Amino acid sequence: MTNSTKSRPRHRTKAVGASRATYASPRVTRALLADSLPARNERLASADMISTDEAAVLARTTRATIDAWIDKGRCIGLTQTVRGSLLPRWQFETRMWDALPKLTAALNTRDGWALVSFLESPNGALNGMTPRAAIEQGQEARVLQVAEAEGFG
Repeated sequence: MTNSTKSRPRHRTKAVGASRATYASPRVTRALLADSLPARNERLASADMISTDEAAVLARTTRATIDAWIDKGRCIGLTQTVRGSLLPRWQFETRMWDALPKLTAALNTRDGWALVSFLESPNGALNGMTPRAAIEQGQEARVLQVAEAEGFG
């Protein structure tokens, strides 16, 4: 064996157009990152997170209603390892609140972590903007198109 062949990796690479992708898609990558416990704990500790009790006061309803909304995908709840859920406060802003049920349907998921991952990840189809920022800037229809294309179901 020559020195040049010793330094080459010993794994095979697939030819262009091979049936199996070489890289994970952005959707798969986001899902993997969302499963990271340190990342989840960091997100849960963010200043914009509120308890279900605080969300109930903000939405002028009961904690039981907030829990039901989370179960139905009407509201984003991020599960904690200790107890209950925390919720991003920004989802109660009018534009986001109006878009959330449609977004849940378009993505075909009620999982809070998947929804937050989608909403807070820059997206090339939105010129690098996050879907959350795009919705806040009045681009709900475009975000819903992107969500349908990237849906989880």
